[in-house]
Amino acid sequence: MLVYGKQVFFYILEHYQDMINEIYLAKECDFKTFNKIAKSGFKIKRLDFKTAQSYAKGGNHQGFLMDIKEFVFADFDTIKKNDFLIILCGITDMGNIGAIIRTAYALGAQGLIFCGNQLAMQNIIRTSSGAALGLPIVVKNDILGLINELKQVNFKIYAADKEGKEIHTLKLKNVKKKALILGSEGFGLSAKIIKKCDECIGIAMKNQFDSLNVSAAFAILCDRMINE
Repeated sequence: MLVYGKQVFFYILEHYQDMINEIYLAKECDFKTFNKIAKSGFKIKRLDFKTAQSYAKGGNHQGFLMDIKEFVFADFDTIKKNDFLIILCGITDMGNIGAIIRTAYALGAQGLIFCGNQLAMQNIIRTSSGAALGLPIVVKNDILGLINELKQVNFKIYAADKEGKEIHTLKLKNVKKKALILGSEGFGLSAKIIKKCDECIGIAMKNQFDSLNVSAAFAILCDRMINE
């Protein structure tokens, strides 16, 4: 699995060396930067620009590329023992998913469930700046079945929707186990999914503006649900 970009490269080098297979450089580094890489003990393979572009499939690698072990998804029976989970349903933009995972990990969410057939973890690790390696992630297909399973282990399920109850009025201190569901960038969550949830929550808008980018909305909701 190949990841690229300076930020994710050095994050993995510092925190997840056990995942590294091979390191590639496609640029000349200053002494301090090169020394930091060399001290890791991994052999550095030099790439010319054309080869690096090929490895990164045209992406902005910034001269730093890395081959890492395949991502191992978490076990659902394990993840549902936690108290605060994030569920993504219908979100397709890799940048948004990566940003959500980065925020979820930074704010203290304990796991993420992606509802869909598959998740391109090579891209997600890069767009999350490596945060995906520290957050337990599960892929499930059936969102309604998932909600039922979580309710069976006492989760209260919150659906994010612009018509939902204003997040700052929510009382969560006595809610031990909770999960937040976010829907697709263009269509949000279906009425059927919202009805299945325990409560629908949203963010009050001002200045006649009716929506936020899904990753920005998530950051507000997640912070409020953790720190209420």
